[in-house]
Amino acid sequence: MYYILLPAYNEERDIATLLERIRAALTELQINYQLLVVNDGSRDRTLEILRQMQLDLPMEILDHGVNQGLGQAMLTGLQRAVELVKDEDVVITMDADNTHDPYLIGAMRDRILQGADVVIASRYEHGGQEVGLSHLRSFLSRGASTLLKFFFPIQGVKDFTCGYRAYRGAALKRAFAVYGDHFVEERGFTCMAEILIKMGAVAVRVAEVPLVLRYDLKFGPSKMKVMRTILRYFVLIGKNLGGRSQHTTHPPSPKGWVQ
Repeated sequence: MYYILLPAYNEERDIATLLERIRAALTELQINYQLLVVNDGSRDRTLEILRQMQLDLPMEILDHGVNQGLGQAMLTGLQRAVELVKDEDVVITMDADNTHDPYLIGAMRDRILQGADVVIASRYEHGGQEVGLSHLRSFLSRGASTLLKFFFPIQGVKDFTCGYRAYRGAALKRAFAVYGDHFVEERGFTCMAEILIKMGAVAVRVAEVPLVLRYDLKFGPSKMKVMRTILRYFVLIGKNLGGRSQHTTHPPSPKGWVQ
Protein backbone atom coordinates (compact mmCIF):
# COMPACT_ATOMS: atom_id res chain seq x y z
CA MET A 1 0.00 0.00 0.00
CA TYR A 2 1.15 3.52 -0.80
CA TYR A 3 0.10 6.35 1.48
CA ILE A 4 0.15 9.75 -0.23
CA LEU A 5 0.61 12.55 2.31
CA LEU A 6 -0.35 16.07 1.25
CA PRO A 7 -0.03 19.02 3.63
CA ALA A 8 -2.44 21.66 2.33
CA TYR A 9 -2.89 25.31 3.25
CA ASN A 10 -5.08 27.57 1.08
CA GLU A 11 -4.77 25.36 -2.00
CA GLU A 12 -8.28 25.80 -3.44
CA ARG A 13 -6.88 26.64 -6.87
CA ASP A 14 -4.61 23.60 -7.15
CA ILE A 15 -5.73 20.75 -4.89
CA ALA A 16 -8.53 19.32 -7.06
CA THR A 17 -6.31 19.20 -10.15
CA LEU A 18 -3.53 17.48 -8.20
CA LEU A 19 -5.86 14.87 -6.70
CA GLU A 20 -7.21 14.01 -10.15
CA ARG A 21 -3.65 13.71 -11.49
CA ILE A 22 -2.73 11.41 -8.60
CA ARG A 23 -5.74 9.19 -9.26
CA ALA A 24 -4.95 8.96 -12.99
CA ALA A 25 -1.25 8.23 -12.41
CA LEU A 26 -1.63 5.61 -9.70
CA THR A 27 -4.45 3.88 -11.55
CA GLU A 28 -2.22 3.60 -14.62
CA LEU A 29 0.74 2.49 -12.48
CA GLN A 30 -1.51 -0.10 -10.78
CA ILE A 31 -0.58 1.14 -7.31
CA ASN A 32 -2.99 0.71 -4.40
CA TYR A 33 -3.07 3.94 -2.46
CA GLN A 34 -4.60 5.89 0.39
CA LEU A 35 -4.57 9.69 0.51
CA LEU A 36 -3.77 11.44 3.78
CA VAL A 37 -4.46 15.16 3.42
CA VAL A 38 -3.65 17.53 6.28
CA ASN A 39 -5.75 20.68 6.00
CA ASP A 40 -3.58 23.13 7.92
CA GLY A 41 -6.24 25.69 8.85
CA SER A 42 -7.01 26.80 5.30
CA ARG A 43 -9.10 29.98 5.13
CA ASP A 44 -10.29 29.40 1.57
CA ARG A 45 -12.37 26.55 0.07
CA THR A 46 -9.65 23.89 0.42
CA LEU A 47 -11.46 21.89 3.12
CA GLU A 48 -14.78 22.11 1.27
CA ILE A 49 -13.16 20.81 -1.93
CA LEU A 50 -11.46 17.99 -0.03
CA ARG A 51 -14.72 16.88 1.55
CA GLN A 52 -16.40 16.85 -1.83
CA MET A 53 -13.63 14.79 -3.41
CA GLN A 54 -13.46 12.46 -0.41
CA LEU A 55 -16.76 10.98 -1.58
CA ASP A 56 -15.00 9.59 -4.66
CA LEU A 57 -11.43 9.01 -3.49
CA PRO A 58 -9.72 6.83 -0.85
CA MET A 59 -8.94 9.85 1.32
CA GLU A 60 -8.59 10.62 5.01
CA ILE A 61 -8.67 14.31 5.95
CA LEU A 62 -6.71 15.43 8.99
CA ASP A 63 -7.99 18.91 9.87
CA HIS A 64 -5.94 21.25 12.05
CA GLY A 65 -8.67 23.85 12.31
CA VAL A 66 -6.11 26.64 12.60
CA ASN A 67 -2.87 27.10 10.70
CA GLN A 68 0.10 25.56 12.51
CA GLY A 69 2.75 25.63 9.79
CA LEU A 70 4.16 23.10 7.33
CA GLY A 71 6.25 21.36 9.97
CA GLN A 72 3.30 20.55 12.19
CA ALA A 73 1.25 19.50 9.17
CA MET A 74 4.02 17.10 8.18
CA LEU A 75 4.27 15.76 11.72
CA THR A 76 0.52 15.21 11.94
CA GLY A 77 0.48 13.38 8.62
CA LEU A 78 3.56 11.28 9.31
CA GLN A 79 2.29 10.30 12.76
CA ARG A 80 -0.93 9.06 11.18
CA ALA A 81 0.98 7.29 8.42
CA VAL A 82 3.16 5.44 10.96
CA GLU A 83 -0.01 4.25 12.70
CA LEU A 84 -1.21 2.74 9.41
CA VAL A 85 1.83 1.45 7.56
CA LYS A 86 3.31 -2.00 7.51
CA ASP A 87 7.06 -2.33 7.11
CA GLU A 88 6.79 -2.98 3.38
CA ASP A 89 4.36 -0.09 2.73
CA VAL A 90 5.53 3.24 1.32
CA VAL A 91 4.69 6.80 2.34
CA ILE A 92 4.89 9.44 -0.38
CA THR A 93 5.02 13.12 0.60
CA MET A 94 4.14 15.72 -2.02
CA ASP A 95 3.40 19.43 -2.14
CA ALA A 96 -0.30 20.15 -2.61
CA ASP A 97 0.23 22.94 -5.15
CA ASN A 98 0.36 20.77 -8.30
CA THR A 99 4.09 21.32 -8.94
CA HIS A 100 5.02 17.62 -8.58
CA ASP A 101 4.27 15.04 -11.27
CA PRO A 102 2.49 12.03 -9.72
CA TYR A 103 3.76 9.73 -12.48
CA LEU A 104 7.22 10.02 -10.91
CA ILE A 105 5.95 7.72 -8.16
CA GLY A 106 6.59 4.86 -10.58
CA ALA A 107 10.32 5.62 -10.69
CA MET A 108 10.38 6.11 -6.92
CA ARG A 109 8.73 2.72 -6.48
CA ASP A 110 11.46 1.13 -8.58
CA ARG A 111 14.17 2.56 -6.33
CA ILE A 112 12.35 1.37 -3.21
CA LEU A 113 12.14 -2.12 -4.71
CA GLN A 114 15.88 -1.94 -5.38
CA GLY A 115 16.54 -1.43 -1.67
CA ALA A 116 16.32 2.30 -0.94
CA ASP A 117 14.66 3.41 2.31
CA VAL A 118 14.16 7.00 1.17
CA VAL A 119 13.80 8.21 -2.41
CA ILE A 120 14.04 11.93 -3.15
CA ALA A 121 12.55 13.52 -6.26
CA SER A 122 15.58 15.70 -6.94
CA ARG A 123 15.93 18.82 -9.05
CA TYR A 124 19.70 18.31 -8.97
CA GLU A 125 19.81 14.71 -10.19
CA HIS A 126 20.78 14.37 -13.86
CA GLY A 127 17.65 15.13 -15.87
CA GLY A 128 16.02 17.27 -13.19
CA GLN A 129 15.24 20.96 -13.55
CA GLU A 130 13.09 23.83 -12.29
CA VAL A 131 10.48 25.50 -14.50
CA GLY A 132 8.92 28.80 -13.51
CA LEU A 133 10.74 29.21 -10.19
CA SER A 134 12.08 32.67 -9.35
CA HIS A 135 15.86 33.15 -9.41
CA LEU A 136 15.79 33.99 -5.69
CA ARG A 137 13.91 30.82 -4.73
CA SER A 138 16.12 28.70 -6.97
CA PHE A 139 19.28 30.23 -5.47
CA LEU A 140 17.99 29.70 -1.93
CA SER A 141 17.12 26.04 -2.52
CA ARG A 142 20.41 25.22 -4.21
CA GLY A 143 22.41 27.15 -1.63
CA ALA A 144 20.62 25.46 1.26
CA SER A 145 21.23 22.01 -0.20
CA THR A 146 24.92 22.79 -0.73
CA LEU A 147 25.29 24.03 2.85
CA LEU A 148 23.42 21.08 4.34
CA LYS A 149 25.40 18.59 2.27
CA PHE A 150 28.60 20.06 3.73
CA PHE A 151 27.43 19.61 7.34
CA PHE A 152 25.39 16.42 6.84
CA PRO A 153 27.02 14.37 4.06
CA ILE A 154 24.36 11.71 3.52
CA GLN A 155 25.32 9.40 0.67
CA GLY A 156 23.07 9.75 -2.36
CA VAL A 157 21.56 13.14 -1.42
CA LYS A 158 21.85 16.23 -3.61
CA ASP A 159 18.45 17.82 -2.90
CA PHE A 160 17.86 18.35 0.82
CA THR A 161 14.84 20.63 0.55
CA CYS A 162 12.37 19.15 -1.94
CA GLY A 163 9.24 17.82 -0.25
CA TYR A 164 8.53 15.13 -2.86
CA ARG A 165 9.85 11.91 -1.34
CA ALA A 166 9.11 8.23 -0.78
CA TYR A 167 9.77 6.60 2.59
CA ARG A 168 9.79 2.88 3.29
CA GLY A 169 7.39 2.16 6.15
CA ALA A 170 10.00 0.32 8.22
CA ALA A 171 12.40 3.28 7.99
CA LEU A 172 9.78 5.78 9.13
CA LYS A 173 8.88 3.57 12.08
CA ARG A 174 12.54 3.40 13.03
CA ALA A 175 12.85 7.19 12.94
CA PHE A 176 9.77 7.69 15.11
CA ALA A 177 11.07 5.10 17.57
CA VAL A 178 14.18 7.28 18.00
CA TYR A 179 12.70 10.78 17.88
CA GLY A 180 9.04 10.34 18.79
CA ASP A 181 7.01 13.56 18.62
CA HIS A 182 10.27 15.50 18.16
CA PHE A 183 10.86 14.00 14.72
CA VAL A 184 9.66 17.29 13.18
CA GLU A 185 10.33 20.42 15.24
CA GLU A 186 10.74 23.04 12.52
CA ARG A 187 7.50 24.88 11.73
CA GLY A 188 8.33 26.17 8.26
CA PHE A 189 9.85 24.94 5.00
CA THR A 190 13.06 23.91 6.76
CA CYS A 191 11.18 20.92 8.16
CA MET A 192 11.92 18.95 4.99
CA ALA A 193 15.68 19.26 5.54
CA GLU A 194 15.19 18.40 9.22
CA ILE A 195 13.32 15.21 8.34
CA LEU A 196 16.09 14.12 5.97
CA ILE A 197 18.85 14.89 8.50
CA LYS A 198 17.09 12.81 11.15
CA MET A 199 16.39 9.97 8.72
CA GLY A 200 20.10 10.00 7.85
CA ALA A 201 20.95 9.64 11.53
CA VAL A 202 19.06 6.33 11.76
CA ALA A 203 21.06 4.74 8.93
CA VAL A 204 18.77 4.80 5.93
CA ARG A 205 19.70 4.08 2.33
CA VAL A 206 18.87 7.10 0.16
CA ALA A 207 18.41 7.35 -3.60
CA GLU A 208 17.27 10.12 -5.92
CA VAL A 209 15.25 10.27 -9.12
CA PRO A 210 15.24 13.35 -11.37
CA LEU A 211 12.39 15.81 -10.82
CA VAL A 212 11.18 18.48 -13.21
CA LEU A 213 9.64 20.95 -10.78
CA ARG A 214 6.74 22.63 -12.60
CA TYR A 215 6.22 25.87 -10.70
CA ASP A 216 4.55 27.24 -13.83
CA LEU A 217 1.57 24.95 -13.12
CA LYS A 218 0.99 26.48 -9.68
CA PHE A 219 -1.88 28.99 -9.43
CA GLY A 220 -1.72 29.94 -5.75
CA PRO A 221 0.95 32.31 -4.34
CA SER A 222 4.11 31.08 -2.65
CA LYS A 223 3.90 30.87 1.14
CA MET A 224 7.65 30.90 1.82
CA LYS A 225 9.05 33.78 3.90
CA VAL A 226 12.53 33.90 2.39
CA MET A 227 14.57 35.71 5.06
CA ARG A 228 13.00 33.73 7.90
CA THR A 229 13.68 30.48 6.04
CA ILE A 230 17.35 31.39 5.54
CA LEU A 231 17.73 32.09 9.27
CA ARG A 232 16.02 28.83 10.21
CA TYR A 233 18.48 26.81 8.09
CA PHE A 234 21.34 28.08 10.23
CA VAL A 235 19.38 27.32 13.40
CA LEU A 236 18.62 23.83 12.08
CA ILE A 237 22.29 23.15 11.40
CA GLY A 238 23.25 24.25 14.90
CA LYS A 239 20.61 22.06 16.54
CA ASN A 240 21.40 18.92 14.58
CA LEU A 241 25.13 19.14 13.99
CA GLY A 242 26.77 15.87 14.93
CA GLY A 243 23.78 13.72 13.98
CA ARG A 244 21.97 14.21 17.30
CA SER A 245 18.94 16.19 18.39
CA GLN A 246 18.63 17.39 21.96
CA HIS A 247 15.22 15.69 22.16
CA THR A 248 16.05 12.19 20.94
CA THR A 249 14.83 9.44 23.23
CA HIS A 250 17.70 7.20 22.08
CA PRO A 251 20.46 9.40 20.62
CA PRO A 252 21.83 7.77 17.45
CA SER A 253 25.47 6.86 17.23
CA PRO A 254 27.58 8.72 14.66
CA LYS A 255 27.96 5.32 13.01
CA GLY A 256 24.33 5.68 11.99
CA TRP A 257 25.27 8.19 9.32
CA VAL A 258 25.32 6.85 5.80
CA GLN A 259 28.72 7.89 4.51
